[in-house]
Amino acid sequence: MSIILGYDPVTLRERVDLLAAGKRLDELGEMRSLSALNEKVGLLRMVERLDEALDVANQALRQARFTGDREEVALARARRAQVLQYSGHLDDALTELAAVADEAHAHEWQRTEAYALQHRGRVLFDQGEWDAALRDFRAAADLRRRLEVAEDELESSLIAVAVVESFLDERRRTSRA
Repeated sequence: MSIILGYDPVTLRERVDLLAAGKRLDELGEMRSLSALNEKVGLLRMVERLDEALDVANQALRQARFTGDREEVALARARRAQVLQYSGHLDDALTELAAVADEAHAHEWQRTEAYALQHRGRVLFDQGEWDAALRDFRAAADLRRRLEVAEDELESSLIAVAVVESFLDERRRTSRA
C-alpha cells in the first residue's frame, strides 16, 4: 500500500496514509544509512513531525557530504529545504531550492533538477507566486517526461500544473468581473 494517497488540490501537499507512514517509520527505526535517513526526512515531513524531520535532514546532509557525491549533497539540501517550507521558512527554502536547481542544471543532473524545480514551484505556490510556480512545474514535467520517470513522479508535476492553471484561470475570471 502506498503512503502517499494523492495530492491536496488546494495546497499541493501530499495526502498521507498516517498508519502506513508510522509503520514505515517504525521499520526504519534507528537505521543510519543515507537512503534510510532520506526516507525518514520525507516521512517525518509528511506526518508533520517537522523538528525531527529537520534534525534527520541535517544528519542526512552531513552523511551525504561524507560520501563526496555532489549530487547526493544537492538532493539532501533539497529535502532539507522541503522541511523548511513545511515549517514556514519559505524564503530560506526558496533560496536553497533555487541554488540546487541551478547546480543541477549546470552539472546536467536532470532528475535532480526536476526534483528541485518541482519543490521550488511548491514554495512559490505557497507564496502566491503562481506564474513562477507554473513555470517551474512545467519545466519539471518536461524534464520528467524526457527522463521517462515513474508515473507517480510525472503525475505530481502534472497535477501541480493543472492546479496552478486552475488558480490562474479563476484569478483572471474574477479580475474581469
